[in-house]
Amino acid sequence: MTVADTKVRLLATGQGALREFGTLFALGLDVLAGMFRRPFQVREFIQQFWFVASVAIVPAALIAIPFGAVITLQLGSLTAQIGASSFNGAASVLAVIQQASPIVTALVVSGAAGSAICADLGARTIREEIDAMEVLGVSPIRRLVVPRVQATMLVAALLNGMVSVVGVCGGYFFNVIVQGGTPGAFLASFSALAQLPDLWVGEIKAVIFGFLAGLVASYRGLNPRGGPKGVGDVVNQSVVITFLLLFFVNFVISVIYLRIVPPKGA
Repeated sequence: MTVADTKVRLLATGQGALREFGTLFALGLDVLAGMFRRPFQVREFIQQFWFVASVAIVPAALIAIPFGAVITLQLGSLTAQIGASSFNGAASVLAVIQQASPIVTALVVSGAAGSAICADLGARTIREEIDAMEVLGVSPIRRLVVPRVQATMLVAALLNGMVSVVGVCGGYFFNVIVQGGTPGAFLASFSALAQLPDLWVGEIKAVIFGFLAGLVASYRGLNPRGGPKGVGDVVNQSVVITFLLLFFVNFVISVIYLRIVPPKGA
């Protein structure tokens, strides 16, 4: 392979990735527009909401406990080294609410529910059900994609609250029991430095992450290649792509939030 061939392949790969991103962005706009157009697919939305919640709630709760404990234990050891143990509660709780809870929620929703959504739509696509719907004049985006994305968004928002509570309680337990902290200092530091926007930014992140998880899963499910094997491939791709987008978007939102909302007492 010559250098010229390598350059051509790299250029083609870049153009293909840009085309995929443009198609995904266009699908996102169609989904956002479809959320506010009648008729609303209430029955499909309820079914998808129940499915996503049923497969994600238990893993999210189980993962939240060690996440909150690890963050609290690590921050507790660091604050003890610099003589700031009284601020351990605020640091650990804010880390859980702002960063850990939305990420944990989105990873669980994407891994447990997003993969199933992608596989379901991929199977429908290779069986030509999507083409049949289009021939009949039924929009597969409004009929299938929009209810699934709405379900992942709502479940992510609700699960984020649960994960936050479980993570904070787990961190409190390990700080008081394992590290010998005092309950009063933990709660006092949290109430002194935390503010309501810290909770809102976590919920906003969860809703955006849920939207991305449902959107990417639906997009890859509608575009499988190579029959049943292609469905398995797009399921793996949807999870990986969602994870990459989540961490990038989380970084962007965190930077914007820290720039706009000043810390309490600043």
